[in-house]
Amino acid sequence: MTYQNTISQMRDTISKGGPSWAAIDAQNAARMAIQNRFATGLDIAKYTAKIMREDMDAYDSDPAQYTQSLGCWHGFIAQQKMIAIKKHFGSTKRRYLYLSGWMVAALRSEFGPLPDQSMHEKTSVPGLIEEIYTFLRQADARELGGMFRAYDDAREAGDEVRAKDIEKQIDNYETHVVPIIADIDAGFGNAEATYLLAKEMIEAGACALQIENQVSDEKQCGHQDGKVTVPHEEFLQKIRAIRHAFLELGVEDGIIVARTDSLGAGLTKSIAYSTEPGDLGDQYNSFLDAEEVDPANITNGQVFISRDGKLMAPKRLPSNLYQFSPGTGVDRVVLDCITSLQNGADLLWIETEKPHVEQIASMVDKIRETVPNAKLVYNNSPSFNWTLNFRQQVFDAWAEAGKDVSAYDRDKLMSVDYDGTDLAVEADEKIRTFQADAAKRAGIFHHLITLPTYHTAALSTDNLAREYFGEQGMLGYVKNVQREEIRQGIACVKHQNMAGSDIGDDHKEYFAGEAALKAGGKDNTMNQFEAA
Repeated sequence: MTYQNTISQMRDTISKGGPSWAAIDAQNAARMAIQNRFATGLDIAKYTAKIMREDMDAYDSDPAQYTQSLGCWHGFIAQQKMIAIKKHFGSTKRRYLYLSGWMVAALRSEFGPLPDQSMHEKTSVPGLIEEIYTFLRQADARELGGMFRAYDDAREAGDEVRAKDIEKQIDNYETHVVPIIADIDAGFGNAEATYLLAKEMIEAGACALQIENQVSDEKQCGHQDGKVTVPHEEFLQKIRAIRHAFLELGVEDGIIVARTDSLGAGLTKSIAYSTEPGDLGDQYNSFLDAEEVDPANITNGQVFISRDGKLMAPKRLPSNLYQFSPGTGVDRVVLDCITSLQNGADLLWIETEKPHVEQIASMVDKIRETVPNAKLVYNNSPSFNWTLNFRQQVFDAWAEAGKDVSAYDRDKLMSVDYDGTDLAVEADEKIRTFQADAAKRAGIFHHLITLPTYHTAALSTDNLAREYFGEQGMLGYVKNVQREEIRQGIACVKHQNMAGSDIGDDHKEYFAGEAALKAGGKDNTMNQFEAA
C-alpha cells in the first residue's frame, strides 16, 4: 500500500470514529503505521520465511546466489549490522541474521557466562529473537522518520519534484527486517520440550530453526570433544515437533535446519530400536564398536546386540555411553543428512573440524546421490584457525604438485614472518573466495559466522582500553572512535537519534502539537554532527 493510500485509509478509519477522533491527524497516524509494518512476531516469521524460500529456489538455479549472515548477541548489534548492509550495499537481499546458542550461553544467561552445553535458560533464546526484531523495527521507524521529515522540508520549500522522489522512496522502502536462523540447540529436552520452545521462537519472529542431533543433557559445543549423538528416530521426532509448531502457528513456509555433529562425535547414549535387518535402527547400530561375544567370557552388566547372525557386545564406557567404531564419522554424517531431508528437514548443517571445501563436498556428493537438491548451512566458525588451516592447505597442495616448499615450516605457518610470502597471499585468496567456492562446489546455500560480534567487541574494547587508559587519554577515544565514526558516516555518532530521540519528537508533535516539548532544538549537542 502506498503512502497516499495509507493516509486515505487512515482518514476513513478516523472519520468512522466520530467527532471524538477529530483531533487525530490522518497523515501522522499513517506515518506511524508505515513505520511499524509488522504487528507481531508471527507477521515477521511469515514474511521472512517467504524470503528465505525464494532465496533457496534462486540458489538451486544458480549457486552464485548463496546467502550470508553474522551471529548477533544483542538487538543493537543486529540493528547496526543491517544498517551497515543497507549503507554499503543498498539492499539486504540474501543477507540474514544468525542467533547462536553459544553466544546466548556466553553472554545472555542469568547465571553469567556459560559453556555451550544447553545450560542457559531456554526462554533466553526467544527473548533474544524478540529483542533483535524490536531493534530492527526501530531502525525502520528511524529511517522512515527521516524520510518523512525530508518530505515535509521539500513540501515547505515548494520543491514538489523532490517531495515526489521521497514519496517514491517511502513507497518502495526496504525494511531492515530479514530472516533469522535461530539455534534451538538439541531441543532442551524431549520432543514435547522442543515443540514448546519452537513455538516460543516462532512467535518471536524466527522463520528458521536449527536443531542438532546431540543428546540434550550431554550437549557440547560443535567444536569441542565429548559429543554424544542420538538414534535417528529420536532426532526425527524433534524435527516433526518443530514442523508441527510451524504449521500450528500458520508459518507454512518455516524452515528446519538439521545439524549433524556425527563427524566429530564418537559416542552415543542409546542403542537404537530395530525390528528388522537394514532398518534405520539397525543402520545406526551397525556403526557401534562391538566385539563378538565369547559365551565363556560374559561379564556382569554387559549389553548385547545381534549383528549378521552373531551376538555382539558394544563397547560400553564407565559413563554408560557407547562408542562408535573409528572412521565411521563420514558414513554417519551422510546417513544423518539423508534421513533428515527425507523426514521433514529443509536444510543441512554439517559441523566439521576445519574449513575445507573438498572435505565438505565429498560428503555432499554422497548425500546428493539420494537427495539431488540437498543444501547446506555452514558454520564459518571462529573456532577454526583460518590463517593456519588455509596456509597448510596451500602448503600441502604445493608439496603434492612437486613445488619447492623448503622455505616454509608447515607447523609454524601462522607466524607473521610468512605474512608477505607467496604462500600466504595464495592462502588469503582462498579464504576470500571460500564462500563462493563452497557454494558452487559443496552445496552451501548459507554461510554464517557464529560468533563474529563476540570477537569484534573484545578486540575493539581492548584497543580502546589500551589507548584511553594509556598516554593517549581522551585522544584514544576521539581519534580512533568518534573521528572514524564521523569520517565513515557511522549513524551511531548521533547516538541520541539512534536511540530514538527524533522518533520521540515526532510523536510529541503528533500528540501535543505546538505544545510539544521537543529534544531536537538548537541546544541539542547532536547538532554538532550535522556537518558530518
